[in-house]
Amino acid sequence: MSRALIALGANLGDPQAALHWATKRLDTLGRVTAVSGFYRTKPVGGPSNQPDYLNAALELETTLEPLPLLRALLALEAEYGRVRQERWGARVLDLDLIAYDCAVLNTPELTLPHPRAWERLFVLEPLSEIAPHYAHPQTGQTVAQAAARLAGEGGAYGFRLNRVP
Repeated sequence: MSRALIALGANLGDPQAALHWATKRLDTLGRVTAVSGFYRTKPVGGPSNQPDYLNAALELETTLEPLPLLRALLALEAEYGRVRQERWGARVLDLDLIAYDCAVLNTPELTLPHPRAWERLFVLEPLSEIAPHYAHPQTGQTVAQAAARLAGEGGAYGFRLNRVP
């Protein structure tokens, strides 16, 4: 079994329902072993005037290799109704493969660890709840260290995260 760290997000429709649905469906790809709380965040990049996002992270034990896992994540997004129209646009569901064991991979289809995860508090804060000691395989910086660094800088992109009760 391998350990995959996945970021979840949504800002269209009912984001809370989308994240709950995704958490249940991800269990069909292996075994969900941890799920963070949900965080409401401002959109980063993309078109202006998007609604706020709801973000979370989960840990999945799986037998799927990284590329088949990525394809399964994309299939779940499509099953839930995501249509990819513009980069960083609003979406009903977003599932990002952040890390897979200690794999380092750089292909046209998949880069591991996720190339921007260690610069995004909306990924790191939820991830720090479930995998604070996971270390980036190239830099050695843990999720907790990266989250603390960004929080100390006033939060990524000038905003703080709000945990949803």
